[in-house]
Amino acid sequence: MKLPHRREFLHLAAGAAALPAVSPVARAQTYPSRPVRFIVGYAPGGGNDIVARLIGQWLSERLGQQFIVENRPGAATNIAAEAVVNAPPDGYTLLLAGTPNAINATLYGNLKFNFIRDIAPVAGVARGPSAWWSIHPFRPRRPPSSLPMPRPIQARSTWPRPVSGAEAISLANCSK
Repeated sequence: MKLPHRREFLHLAAGAAALPAVSPVARAQTYPSRPVRFIVGYAPGGGNDIVARLIGQWLSERLGQQFIVENRPGAATNIAAEAVVNAPPDGYTLLLAGTPNAINATLYGNLKFNFIRDIAPVAGVARGPSAWWSIHPFRPRRPPSSLPMPRPIQARSTWPRPVSGAEAISLANCSK
């Protein structure tokens, strides 16, 4: 094994000694350093608006910066989603996303954005129970494959549990 030259060794030793002195200088910027816009795709006073205002107040108290709830109703939440997609991807514009945003990605073919590609989830916010109901004599047709006929779900059954729209509500940020 060949030992490094004296000069290379001294350079490495000086670099190792200087590293602890330099690392406190390179710190991340505190977030948030300015007010954050929290965009909701529903009218004021609804369930999603109340959730957004409660979370915004809690985040304001905890992080020491104002979270401004901005309602942009219309077009099945597409107006709000497009506003977030067109905002700079710096984390200061958040969207209260939900099931309609995922449905709109398949329902509307001419959107100016791709929800799955352009929006990144940040945190889950709320969950809620739900149930699916049908007319009593309704019986689904047999699947085309050899799968067995699905059995009706009993009223107290916990599996398979349908996913509600409230479960999918989450904070999202533009990820361009």
